[in-house]
Amino acid sequence: MVINTRHFGEIDIIEEHILDFKEGIIGYEDSNRFAVIDSEDPESPFKWIQSIDNTELAFALIDPFTVRTDYDFELKEDYVSLLEIEEPSQVAVYAIVVVPEDIKRISMNLKAPIVINRNKRLAAQVVLDTDKYSVRHYILDELQKTEV
Repeated sequence: MVINTRHFGEIDIIEEHILDFKEGIIGYEDSNRFAVIDSEDPESPFKWIQSIDNTELAFALIDPFTVRTDYDFELKEDYVSLLEIEEPSQVAVYAIVVVPEDIKRISMNLKAPIVINRNKRLAAQVVLDTDKYSVRHYILDELQKTEV
């Protein structure tokens, strides 16, 4: 399937790679089909998630464990059922990244990660029931903590 996107121009999406977000992404509940797009730079930790339903809509993603090695949460049974997860090896987790004008303030949302069942191509943005994480964890600050 070829779609014309705002950020990537015309791209070819393989139907079998489309993820189904039954509940959408917070604030964009009407967009339910997305595809993960790898960065052109193989060294980059970032990926993109592109909406198939709204070609203007895309989010930057990062594997939160690469920045915050102690990131940990328990997925509620409702989401395990919704995503049809049978074992942890099926799961991929990403954090949505906000890239402001001041790149030093780049942040990731650890409070509401994107959880994907790679085998079934089901996904959800999960709001965690904890105060341990916020919607704005500054990536450079987190990386500096690990360097010390």
